Amino acid sequence: MEADPLLVGDVMDASAASVSGDSAFMAIARSLTDAGVGSLPVTDAEGRVMGVVSESDLLAKAAVEATGHRPGVTGELARRRLNESARAYTAEDLMTAPAITVFPESTVAEAAWLAALSRLKRVPVTDREGHLVGVVRRNTLLASLVRDDEGIREEIESRILTEEFPGTRPAIEIVVRNGTVDVWGRMEPADARRLLDRIEGIADVTAVVDHLTAA
Repeated sequence: MEADPLLVGDVMDASAASVSGDSAFMAIARSLTDAGVGSLPVTDAEGRVMGVVSESDLLAKAAVEATGHRPGVTGELARRRLNESARAYTAEDLMTAPAITVFPESTVAEAAWLAALSRLKRVPVTDREGHLVGVVRRNTLLASLVRDDEGIREEIESRILTEEFPGTRPAIEIVVRNGTVDVWGRMEPADARRLLDRIEGIADVTAVVDHLTAA
């Protein structure tokens, strides 16, 4: 039985800070500081993601305000980008657009690939109409793809036993070592077969050893 892929909606932060397109420089800086992040989605009046504004976007303007001139930079594209940021006054002026986003139903693997290619630490999550519904962090994507034994055990106990076999949870013990899952306890044969099939379908499980006895 093949495992269902883990989706962005399963691991994203549903509460995502953002700034409006007309937010001024200082308001953006405060929002970044308050959220403790390096970038934030920029949204329009309907909550649709327009772009992303980052600390780097603010630094160019802050440097010009502090020194009164634009230091030399290497590369025409870099110079043009810094000059644009230095002249900007609102989030819509400063932001990088269009924003790179993912859907809640995108797989974690797809989102991880996108984050790697774009070098983003936080990827905005939107619905099909472009409304911001959350954000998924790069470290969360990595942790979701590379799970240790404790992560596998946690999924079995919380997502499978608790949700799908609530009446049998106290009678079952799960031990995971190097991806091999040992299942101990007492269970009805039909439920036992279904449980073992569900465990075998979990990503990163290499083997399942059945120690179950009939209830």
